[in-house]
Amino acid sequence: MSDSPSSDLAARILDTDRRALARAITLVESTRPDHREQATALLTELAGHGRQALRIGLSGTPGVGKSTFIESFGTLLADKGLKIAVLAVDPSSARTGGSILGDKTRMERLSRNPNAFIRPSPSQSHLGGVARRTREAVALCEAAGFDVVLIETVGVGQSETVVAELSDVFALLLAPAGGDDLQGVKRGIMEAADLIVVNKADGDLKATATRTCADYAGALRLLRKRPQDAPGFPKAMTASALHEEGLANVWQQITDLADWRKANGFWQSRRDEQARHWFREEVKQALLAGLDRPAARAKMAELAEAVARGETAAAAAARAMIAALPDLRESLDDGVNSA
Repeated sequence: MSDSPSSDLAARILDTDRRALARAITLVESTRPDHREQATALLTELAGHGRQALRIGLSGTPGVGKSTFIESFGTLLADKGLKIAVLAVDPSSARTGGSILGDKTRMERLSRNPNAFIRPSPSQSHLGGVARRTREAVALCEAAGFDVVLIETVGVGQSETVVAELSDVFALLLAPAGGDDLQGVKRGIMEAADLIVVNKADGDLKATATRTCADYAGALRLLRKRPQDAPGFPKAMTASALHEEGLANVWQQITDLADWRKANGFWQSRRDEQARHWFREEVKQALLAGLDRPAARAKMAELAEAVARGETAAAAAARAMIAALPDLRESLDDGVNSA
């Protein structure tokens, strides 16, 4: 490593310095151009460190008990001696961009565990509630030597499947429900899930949870088999985060699936494909950021007005905008630096 601020920070992260890790995550989440340059230098310094964590994506409907589940599940793993990082993405206001970032408050017991690190992040405007820089935060946590990274996302929907591009195993948390509630879960997220965990399987809801689990198990059998699925996967199961029941089984299923994928070559090939996916996303985001610069905005506004007046078709205006991009290279270069 070269003698630079990014090298010093990288060395501290590799030495499992949690303050350095927190500072680095703040850096990669920043949208300031100078911070983006520093973040890129830091990630370049850390590239090839060879450390890997088990990345577990967790999503679920509001009120399903994600925070309770993560606290109980994370505590179970931390008590086993595993180092756990929780990256909890909080929804941002569409008007102000603000977030509550209350996950540390909701996970008080886990936050006190010396083997756990909890970092709430705003979702900003990224599709699917996954902060755009979450993948970089995951890479930082791996470099810091964490064994498991839990990625909690907000909401459930077609767009939420983006979490599958961040994780090795994706678990969907659902609440006990009956009847047509199964129809409320999008097919896309069902197809992305490796495990469906029906939470709150306790007390009066236990029988309902068992029936719901059977319904989802039946639905999963109708989905097309994926090459990366071990025999019996994807599967549905019940758990009670409140009473800490079924969590050991959830962990066993996750590790069984991860081990099978490693043994059969799907683990690394999937990570390679994810890296290619996020490279393409970086290019797209940089181009979009460049289009938000003054020169590009002016050209867009000019062409948009022409379309509004009926002087040209939208498709023709779009082609004209693309043709003008070489002349707007300065704007695009700025976009790359700030994206």
